[in-house]
Amino acid sequence: MTTRPGRRSPTLRAERALLADGARLVGGMDEVGRGALAGPVSVGLVVVDAGTRTAPRGLTDSKLLAPKVREAMVDPLRRWAVAWAVGHAGPAEIDAHGIVAALRLAGRRALAQIRRTHGDVDVVLLDGSHDWLSPPGADLFEAADLDPGGALDAPEPGVRTMVKADLQCSSVAAASVLAKVERDGLLSRLAAQYPHYAWEQNKGYSAPAHLDGLRRRGPTPQHRRSWNLRVLDDTPALEREGSGDPPVSADLVTLEAAAASEEAVPRYRVG
Repeated sequence: MTTRPGRRSPTLRAERALLADGARLVGGMDEVGRGALAGPVSVGLVVVDAGTRTAPRGLTDSKLLAPKVREAMVDPLRRWAVAWAVGHAGPAEIDAHGIVAALRLAGRRALAQIRRTHGDVDVVLLDGSHDWLSPPGADLFEAADLDPGGALDAPEPGVRTMVKADLQCSSVAAASVLAKVERDGLLSRLAAQYPHYAWEQNKGYSAPAHLDGLRRRGPTPQHRRSWNLRVLDDTPALEREGSGDPPVSADLVTLEAAAASEEAVPRYRVG
């Protein structure tokens, strides 16, 4: 299947083919925040079944929608879906386990919530060509121990990858919108706690105002220490602006401090 942005709306064709093959619940899954410098990585999951009708009009990949349009679509998409969830993995988990394991953890948190309310999702459609959801091996997936809802005591869903699924599959496009709106809202709320990085505008990505805040103030517990924050090397710590507190240096902020801040980041939302 091929598609052109702005020329064709996503459909349920792929989901219905999986349902016709015997799946009871099919979930579309997409991630946001993978490349950010701060905040969690978030994974949206939208579940459909054989009775699901055509998605609300105007749905497409969240990146192609203006913020107000995305926000206006949230309630219609939640009503349309059989179930939905957004899972998060925070900065300390990204630092401790790597981005792929953090994506897996966030996705499995979303699946665990759907399992509690609607049962197991049989097949998950993932955007892209890489299956980051399936565990490579229990001994490698250390992050599972951090999540009581992520125990491997349920059947693993089948996983189907599809390049540009967020443009072709309604469930994946819907998941991208719900995850994007929720993560954006979270970063906007965190901006009130850390006002020097303009997160309400850049949502934790490497925009000029964010980089300037890093130069002046150093990183916060919501920054990913394992990321390449070379901007900090350009400005000596003692020259950074402060408000009476000692300057914070990337190598002085421990993962323990980051982990203590994780309660500010919800692990999931479910509907």
